[in-house]
Amino acid sequence: MVVCGDDALAHRLTAELRTFHGEQVTLVVPPNERLVRPPVVGRARAASAALLDRMVSAAVGRAGGAGSAGAGAGTQNADGVRVLEAVDVTEAVLAEAGVERAAALALVYDDDETNIRAALTARRLNPRLRLVLRLYNRRLGQHIEELLDQAATLASGEGPDGGPDASTTVLSDADTAAPALAAAAVAGTTKVVQAGGLLLRSVERPPARDGQLPDQGLCTLALLSANGGGPGGTGRAGGEHGGEEPRLLPDDDEVRLARGRSALVLEQVSAVGGAVPDAAGRGGGVGAGVVPPLASLFSRRLRWSLAGLVACVVALAVALWVVTDIGALPAFYLTLLDMFAIDDPAIGQSLGRQVLQLLSGLVGLLLLPVLLAAVLEALGTFRSASALRKPPRGLGGHVVLLGLGKIGTRVLTRLRELNVPVVCVEADPEARGLATARRLRVPVVLGDVTQEGVLEAAKIHRAYALLAVTSADTTNLEAALYARSVRPDLRVVLRLYDDDFATAVYRTLRAAHPGAPTRSRSVSHLSAPAFAGAMLGRQVLGALPVERRVLLFASVSVGGHAELEGRAVGSAFRGGAWRVLAVEGRGDVGPDYVLGAGDRVVVAATRRGLAELG
Repeated sequence: MVVCGDDALAHRLTAELRTFHGEQVTLVVPPNERLVRPPVVGRARAASAALLDRMVSAAVGRAGGAGSAGAGAGTQNADGVRVLEAVDVTEAVLAEAGVERAAALALVYDDDETNIRAALTARRLNPRLRLVLRLYNRRLGQHIEELLDQAATLASGEGPDGGPDASTTVLSDADTAAPALAAAAVAGTTKVVQAGGLLLRSVERPPARDGQLPDQGLCTLALLSANGGGPGGTGRAGGEHGGEEPRLLPDDDEVRLARGRSALVLEQVSAVGGAVPDAAGRGGGVGAGVVPPLASLFSRRLRWSLAGLVACVVALAVALWVVTDIGALPAFYLTLLDMFAIDDPAIGQSLGRQVLQLLSGLVGLLLLPVLLAAVLEALGTFRSASALRKPPRGLGGHVVLLGLGKIGTRVLTRLRELNVPVVCVEADPEARGLATARRLRVPVVLGDVTQEGVLEAAKIHRAYALLAVTSADTTNLEAALYARSVRPDLRVVLRLYDDDFATAVYRTLRAAHPGAPTRSRSVSHLSAPAFAGAMLGRQVLGALPVERRVLLFASVSVGGHAELEGRAVGSAFRGGAWRVLAVEGRGDVGPDYVLGAGDRVVVAATRRGLAELG
């Protein structure tokens, strides 16, 4: 396996392939000056991150970087990973990395153009190579995937699939991580996974009584830590906190004997194509829908004015009907003529008719400024349609989203799909997510979140949750601490890179605000399993964070797997490793359905369990 990248995802992916799948990996990284991450005060390194740290140290600690277009001499580090330094991924660099003999190549640079250029070169060097690209642009990714597969077919001449191994998979770390980040910020909006023609979600169940099984839904995905934290909290070592690590995919006996531990269970929502459940059950209008078109064109004061004038017209018409004893329709007709001053004067008619004509003329005079105001407001709405909206007065129960980069843009889209009101905060006026916020008519506050008054402008004191997804750990932490000083019970979700730093932050916030939910996420941590599965030829459908661990949902072919073939769906299970959830193309099948070689199943698996099924 060859992994090329310039940020945390490359190192996470390499550790994933080496640790959980036992693959031989060559890591191509930029030279020293481009690899060093900004320091974080108080960063600790623990044993759980030792492999990743040793890989980074091996790449950073060597002297003599590569030339502008070449690669440095490859070095085998203590973990058996060959590390190669290169500024650009040229044909010579790919050849030095062994692409011509490799089974798979992952190009996970942050720049789409770099990945595309390297993929075209790699496909020419090895038509049978399995390619995995990281691209943010979805439409471009579809075209590139088709182009590279076609090139493999023409070069290999082995049919439409380009041979048994050649394939191209385009993934986006933003798309992979956004659902988990959005779900963590919205209480009551459970994690949703689309699998095997079903829409599945995970929900948390309270601890069961001794000797009894809780409501397990389709199955129990995990037993959470005994000392709380919920399905999205940061994991803690049991010896330090007196609790236990979360247990993924437990069997029924473990669930029955678990005391004081909540369970994360899987439920079926509906068939694919149904609506994703709204963020219900949360006060303050968090589940409010999109603003109606009339309300977006005219202000509430103007709408009340128009309603009052219509009521006056109806009252005058009814009065004229009673006074003159004419029909209802003629009464309305004469009232409108009087309003617009195009009827003859009521000379020689009854006093009541004359009074009603004068009142109708007065209402007509009042109607003119209201109509003018309506026209001006509508024009102003259309003129400001391309401008960024400001948070409206009285807004409450919303989610404050910090950062509109790649990750923030995808999270914003996901939140709006769930009908969750959002206020965005972005320091860069040229950020890529501003166009999306403008299109979705989401209020945006432009300013540095670390400056005083910015979070206040986003109505943080009335917000439901804060979701900090900027690329700087310290910025996210500073915003979270300030928000908690304003609202101690505020739900906070942080995007943090370092596991130990995230754990330290969680412990501090949890101790200072025990009643307020706190979550931490690492985008590379959530995305790496999907990229690793694609390199191994597996289809990873999604990743579910369980505290600081990850549970994977993947599509696996039954043929060739002795653990699956010939077994019933209900018994196709290995505790702590994997469990069959559904059979693709079969709809709802019972637990007694026997899996055949031609079936393809959806499994929930740990990292090691998915490696075993490989």
